[in-house]
Amino acid sequence: MLYFSHSSSLAHDPAAVMPGHPESPERLRAIEALLAAEDWLGWERREAPAATREELELVHDPGHVARIRDFAAAGGGAIDADTYVVEASFDAALRAAGGACAMTRALLAGEAETGFCALRPPGHHAERDRAMGFCLFNGIAIAAELAIRELDAERVFVLDWDVHHGNGTAEAFRRRDDVLYASLHQGGIFPGTGAARDTGSGAGEGFTINRPMAAGSGETEWMGALVDDILPAAERFEPDLVLISAGFDAHGADPLAGCVLESDSFARMAVATRDFADRRGARVGAVLEGGYDTAALAESVRATLLALAGPPISGGE
Repeated sequence: MLYFSHSSSLAHDPAAVMPGHPESPERLRAIEALLAAEDWLGWERREAPAATREELELVHDPGHVARIRDFAAAGGGAIDADTYVVEASFDAALRAAGGACAMTRALLAGEAETGFCALRPPGHHAERDRAMGFCLFNGIAIAAELAIRELDAERVFVLDWDVHHGNGTAEAFRRRDDVLYASLHQGGIFPGTGAARDTGSGAGEGFTINRPMAAGSGETEWMGALVDDILPAAERFEPDLVLISAGFDAHGADPLAGCVLESDSFARMAVATRDFADRRGARVGAVLEGGYDTAALAESVRATLLALAGPPISGGE
């Protein structure tokens, strides 16, 4: 089990521009204080490298990369009402994307069966030429594209359980049949995408699965959609690699949404996904996305790491 992190994630601080911004360094401090107290749960820690320009441009327009670089170098500021950059943000975003790439390389080289990237800023809202929703570069999409283009994977399954729909990832693979993108998210909130009727376009028709959940939905609804709907579709897809956009903001304590999962709910979703991957002989890698109540986030990440690494928890699928 490989755990990727980097100190640059702590230097990216939107609150320096927008006081009280929820996507704060305290998110990672809470996660790592909890994990360090338990000897990192036995996971091997690795430092995330910076993504190369070539890796970023697997998904992003070169002009977008240059704009983020230059904006940060000039001192940063507001990209939009939600997304802020400081001087250190470009390096942090490079490491967040680079960690996802390094994890994917290690998994497909057989160095480990599971990996987790505890890096920020998150990425799944970032589109080809647009930063948004706290996200600068789309690490999970870059990792999936890298796996197919350079690492001999034929099919990649991306499962996104962040409470906000991963519009950037969905758009990256909308017209593709070699990436199955499935999203569990709360309907009717930011970014306003992810309707159930959206199943992809062109050659990608049927390779996008959106399952919007109602406010107030909890483990029963989320696990039902995952186990009864999404994972059977993934079985038919037969992926070589499973990547999880692991947001934890569907937790009942989270301030930015209205679902009511508990920390063990994420563990149960992780167990079901890991068991599916084991049947396929596929590796599983997860990338941190949202989660803004720091205590709930830390407990949920801990539960997820234990689930990805160990035997099924009581009551798991």
